[in-house]
Amino acid sequence: MLKIYNTLTRKKEEFKPRVEGKVGMYVCGMTVYDYCHVGHARVMVVFDTVARYFRHLDYDLTYVRNITDIDDKIIQRANENGEDFNRLTERFIEAMHQDELALGVLPPDIEPKATQSIADIVRMIEVLIKNSLAYVGGNGDVFYAVSKFKNYGQLSGKNLDDLQAGERVDVDLAKRNPLDFVLWKMAKPDEPSWQSPWGLGRPGWHIECSAMSTCCLGNHFDIHGGGMDLQFPHHENEIAQSEGATGETFVNLWMHNGFVRINEEKMSKSLGNFFTVREVLKQYKPEIIRFFILSSHYRSPLNYSDEQLNEAGTALKRLYNALRGVNVAELIDIDLNSLDAIVEDRFRQGEARCYKLDFEKAMDDDFNTPVALSVLFDLARELNKAKETDHESTKVFAFTLKKLASLLGILQEDPEDFLKSSVLEDEALTNETIEQSIQTRLDAKKTKNWVLADKIRDDLKGQGVILEDSPSGQTTWRRE
Repeated sequence: MLKIYNTLTRKKEEFKPRVEGKVGMYVCGMTVYDYCHVGHARVMVVFDTVARYFRHLDYDLTYVRNITDIDDKIIQRANENGEDFNRLTERFIEAMHQDELALGVLPPDIEPKATQSIADIVRMIEVLIKNSLAYVGGNGDVFYAVSKFKNYGQLSGKNLDDLQAGERVDVDLAKRNPLDFVLWKMAKPDEPSWQSPWGLGRPGWHIECSAMSTCCLGNHFDIHGGGMDLQFPHHENEIAQSEGATGETFVNLWMHNGFVRINEEKMSKSLGNFFTVREVLKQYKPEIIRFFILSSHYRSPLNYSDEQLNEAGTALKRLYNALRGVNVAELIDIDLNSLDAIVEDRFRQGEARCYKLDFEKAMDDDFNTPVALSVLFDLARELNKAKETDHESTKVFAFTLKKLASLLGILQEDPEDFLKSSVLEDEALTNETIEQSIQTRLDAKKTKNWVLADKIRDDLKGQGVILEDSPSGQTTWRRE
């Protein structure tokens, strides 16, 4: 029974789809005026993992993640660069897709763009005006009348009276109420604009997501997700807009992932304390970054540091080491159903722990990836023991480890390649050089030249290469 924490009700709820066997999920995507940072990577990885698990449970999932390709920041950056805003956004959309691919993030089923949804946005604003929930302000902009929507604040838990008391009345004289937010901005000279009943202009940020989500998934759908920073005012405003226009419940369940933090501050471009995904990928393999993100529960803060990433790398290598020596290609040809049956039969007879059930139990508890990862490490220990004595059990454990890890998007590489490769472009110690040193060491051991053998081992360790000698006399190695 899958339970998910609902930000709207502030409790875990049993997931019940609106339509049996189907799930509609919308996640707020990137505003494409710069490269994605680690905070964006967390959103990508978290909801990619959620999507993978829904499909594992045999739900017919429609996953929508939008692209904001027009807003103030985009216009400002394009002006600073002296380039057309379309060229700017196209460049960073391509970069975003490259980052996704590197992190093993599967593309969403639908990826709408704000600039391709202008007609839908205009129609929604027209309905809001008709419903007396929006008005044309003194400057020609169209505003949403927050006080007219009776449930405003339900998602964030904010009280409308308290919000009004904290606002400066003279912030914007074009508004009737300082809390009202813009739906359509009148065009300024040399800014991108589109035709509308209110003249040339462009949409406000909040209305874009209301229009794109309802057009892709319908007026009422299952799950809306995004970063915790979007809870207020963005998602609060989405509810007001969408329900005000359709008269229907907008979303059943709201999911918000926690912040990525550096020195106890949220990582963000506005604070200037961010690391782009591609900067981090120069130092760490993509799966290490993904493992690092999943090692904390998605609703918890994630503390970014080299130390945390190094620990994630060490832990991931333990899982890859367990698969080392197993013919991974052989696992591909195994009948998945028959192998599942073997595992479950052993479990029923008390001969083995059913790691699949334990993994699913963790994921069913609000996608608890840290506990799910701990199940993989228990499974890896069983695999290491089985490799010495039981070929059939080795296949079963290795297959199960690979299959469950794939639901988290990890252990997708060949173990030898992962353990022996380096992300450093200027790596002087090549695999061929390491193999030659190992052979020299084996020759030294044959002639009982233990001093030379130990020196080679220590020299390699000093360069980040760990040698592991087996009882049979074979030596394997991995990069630290």
